[in-house]
Order: sequence, then structure tokens, then C-alpha cells
Amino acid sequence: MPAHAERAALVGLVTPSTRGDADHSLDELAGLADAAGASVVLRMLQERPRPDPATFIGSGKVASLAAACDEGDVDVVIFDNELTPAQQRQLEERLERKVIDRTQLILDIFARRARTREGKWQVELAQLKYLLPRLAGSGTALSRLGGGIGTRGPGETKLESDRRRIRARIQAIQHEIDQVRQRRSQLRERRHKQSVPTVALVGYTNAGKTTLFNRLTNETAVASNALFVTLDPLVRRVRLPDNRELLVSDTVGFIDRLPHALVAAFSATLEEVAEADLILHVIDSGSTDRERQVAAVHRVLDEVGAADVPMIAVYNKIDTIGADERRRLREGDPSAALISATTGAGAGELLQMIASRLALDTRRVTITFDSDKEFDRQQIGRLYRVARVISHVATNGRVVIEADVPRRFIERLTTVESGSEGSE
Repeated sequence: MPAHAERAALVGLVTPSTRGDADHSLDELAGLADAAGASVVLRMLQERPRPDPATFIGSGKVASLAAACDEGDVDVVIFDNELTPAQQRQLEERLERKVIDRTQLILDIFARRARTREGKWQVELAQLKYLLPRLAGSGTALSRLGGGIGTRGPGETKLESDRRRIRARIQAIQHEIDQVRQRRSQLRERRHKQSVPTVALVGYTNAGKTTLFNRLTNETAVASNALFVTLDPLVRRVRLPDNRELLVSDTVGFIDRLPHALVAAFSATLEEVAEADLILHVIDSGSTDRERQVAAVHRVLDEVGAADVPMIAVYNKIDTIGADERRRLREGDPSAALISATTGAGAGELLQMIASRLALDTRRVTITFDSDKEFDRQQIGRLYRVARVISHVATNGRVVIEADVPRRFIERLTTVESGSEGSE
């Protein structure tokens, strides 16, 4: 990594379909560049009906960009789109400096943030899959891997290898990640048998998921006003107001145009979301770009197979917006939660909503247990964890409990002696 912050130029393309979003997208790219340790000294937007196949922005614009980069002493040019290998090579030759695209920048930030062995494997896999097609041809792709943004991470030293060795490395990492996926699957199965429901926090990067996670679980996970601080999922137990327990998992933040290679590499992690009983979609209520961010999260949920999981929209950071905006949010989505994870406002109401949503599909049952049997005593404890107990009567070694039990747990409890349909 260079001793000084790399001086970066940002380049975006405005097409008829992206006209309204181009400025917001470039602002977001500036935030990503900052998260990667760069200092943005130049921004450029080019209007074209479609990208130029050779240089993305067209020869005339490349010439003026080169002059501006010389004047601004720019080290790295970052494009707000994914470039083809040919476009990247052409641009580097003409600009005579390192060129990276949005995908490479995001991969670089993930490489900086990865802490666990699993996180590093997943980032390295995504980096190698991204770079493999860029190692073709004359070898110029390797000549620019001297250090700095776009070259960090576990994959850096391996990029000097030939394609065959890189493919072998991809296969080896994939094997390790498959092992991780298997272990996660076994853990989920164990949790399922223990009848503990799981709630997954998802949201755009920097929406406040980790702060909310800490609020709900009394944890002290690292929360920061920065992009992609959480890469490794955290799972913790939470007790609901009605005394039932659930597990809450914090996940990696999503972003618009999250690289496919990254989604694929993090599939073992993102399966936690697809297998959850409930998703809390944490939204930054103060963001000027809220709708685009919400749409981006829904696209990633579709991609990881989590589109059908029940969801509560959680508008966070309500302490940063006025009363009128809060009222508009409530009227626009009456089923949403409005909270401030920082101050705790609305957290109690959110817990009540979680309890209600997880118990929606319930059946009112009456179950008789033998208090002398160890198995029955364990079942009583389990019942209190997963159900809303209405009455508990103990006489002559027999315990009769009436409770609203989620349907998927009924078959795991002892035989139902009598019962009727009911709801909370």
C-alpha cells in the first residue's frame, strides 16, 4: 500500500436510462474510494447514448481525461461501471496510469475489511474469478499490480502465477467454502431442531444494521459510519418480551450493482438470510437515495433466493429526519417499524412486531406433561422458548399447559391431547 493516499479520478457515464441516478452513483463511488483509502481529486461525467466498446467514454473524452489527470497528479482512475478487459487495457495505455472499475474497488474494500479465515477465502475467490479473464493476452494486466487500490487482499501474491495455477487455487478455495457451507447447514439444522427461530438483518451498506444488532442483542460488535464494516456474520440470542428466544444474525451490507462474483463467493454467508424465519430490512430513513437503495437490496435478496422470506421494513435513523417525514413513512408503509438504533427509540415496538410476526402462524394447543420425566421437563422448557404460554397448571405430577405454538414446532412437542385453532 502506498505511503500516501492515492489521488483518484472518478468517471461516470450518463445514458438516457441512468440520467437521474448518475450524480448519486458518483457520490457513492466517492464514498467507496474513501473507504479504500483514496483521496478524490477529480470527478468527470460523460454523456453518451451507450458505452463506447473500445474506451467506454469515447476517444475525445479519454484525451481530455488524460490531460486533467496529468494536471491533477492523479494516481488511479476509477470507473463507476464494470469495464471489459479490453476497455481496461485500452484506457490504461491511453491514460498512462492505473485504471480500475467499480467492481474491483468493492473487492478491494472487502479485502481490507476481511478478518476471519472464511471472510478472506470468500474475498480471494471473488478477486481471482474477477481477475482471471483479465490475465489473458500480452501480460499487461499483471504489469500494473504494483500495489495500492484494486490490488490488495489475499489474492495479490497469487496473481503472478499462470492461469492454470489460479484455476487450481479457485478450486481449492471453493472446496474450503463448500466445507464452511456444510458446517453452516449443520448448525442451522441443529438450531431448527432446538426450535429457535432466526431473524436476519439485511440492508444497504451503512444503513445501521450493526448498531441495531448491538441494540437488540446487547452486544458490542464494531459499528462504524463506513462502508462494509461487517463481512463476517454474527449470530446472537435475543429474548423477546413474551420470554421466547430467537437468534439474530448480522450480515454483510448490500450495495447497488454488488458484483456477481462477490455474491457468489459469499453465498455460504448469504444462505443464512435465505434460511431465516424473518428478515429485518434496515433502511436509512435519512438517505436522499433511499428508494434506489431499497431496490438494490431487493435485487440481492432475489439473487440469493431470499425473496419469499417474510420481511419487516425497519426505517432506521429517524432521529435524523423531521416529524413530517416520519409521518409520510408511516402512511406509506403502516406495517414498517420506525426506529433509531442509536438512541433506542422504537426498539421496544420493533421487538413486539418481531414477536407478533414470528407467531402469526400459530395453533392454540393444550399439552399434558409428566413432571417426573426428564424428557417432559425439557419439552416444557422448549415450549416456553418457542410459544406464548396462556396457562400452566401443575397437579399430582402432571403439568397441563395451554399455549399458542408456531405450527412448525407442534410436531416436535409431545402428543397434543386436545386443542383448537387460535391466533394471537
